[in-house]
Amino acid sequence: MANPYDKAHELASVLKESEEFTLLKNLHDQVNSDEVAKRMLDNFRNVQVELQQKQMQGAQITEEEIQQAQKQFELVQQHETISKLMESEQRMSQLITEINKVITEPLEELYGAAPQE
Repeated sequence: MANPYDKAHELASVLKESEEFTLLKNLHDQVNSDEVAKRMLDNFRNVQVELQQKQMQGAQITEEEIQQAQKQFELVQQHETISKLMESEQRMSQLITEINKVITEPLEELYGAAPQE
């Protein structure tokens, strides 16, 4: 009988060797080696985290905070490497979502959940 943990580790190794992960890692390394790009991305992510925390606490997000977040987003989108990194992160996230659907398919079949498309 196959051990799910062994297969999960095997999947992790395959992901680590994938084109998507390699591109993501290379872009991540490029951003981290560029002090300005790293600071820009860190600032953007800090704004994101602050807004998410406010939302989770049920606090109202002001129009000023929304505009600040939008300006930060536009700023990082103008940086070519950061923009490519964010696109790569999105593709990796989509890949993980699709893999998760495959992994949870037996449970959906068992409990009669309607397949999502």
